[in-house]
Amino acid sequence: MTEQASPIVTFYQQGWENYQQALVATIASLSSEQLALPIAPHYLSIGELLAHMIDARVSWFSRWLGEENADMAHWHEVRSRDEQAVYEAAELVAIFEKTWHVMSSAMTRWTSADLEQLISPPASHQAWLQDQGLEEEPAHTRQWIVWHVLEHEIHHGGELSLALGTYGLASFYTW
Repeated sequence: MTEQASPIVTFYQQGWENYQQALVATIASLSSEQLALPIAPHYLSIGELLAHMIDARVSWFSRWLGEENADMAHWHEVRSRDEQAVYEAAELVAIFEKTWHVMSSAMTRWTSADLEQLISPPASHQAWLQDQGLEEEPAHTRQWIVWHVLEHEIHHGGELSLALGTYGLASFYTW
């Protein structure tokens, strides 16, 4: 008998999908000038914050969990160049949608046993930590990684919502 997808993953997917749709709709309405606005003085721009959120999706789901598509690999390659980027709403929307497709497909496929699987950090991540003089990252369960990416998005979504409100722009949170 095949084990069915975990009910926890179903919970994540449904709530997270609503968040994803609201986020994408908000991003699509932003101009280049609005994406360049800083979240706060001496802080990232709205576009850079959104790119950071995408970076987390790509890092955890692609590099750690091996769930990726060509767009995620390309995003990581471009972002690794350390160039100052100017973001366009259409580009950000497209990569949010493409990363969501990968994440959603994985969460639909994973079973409770899959969520308990311990995932070792990528060697490149451990090498980077070592170069920075930091401790190596421990292995994490797939469940922890999913939760971590979700909490990361909620945290930065709050920053985004505050920034949008500060500039008189509509937030993506809805009742």
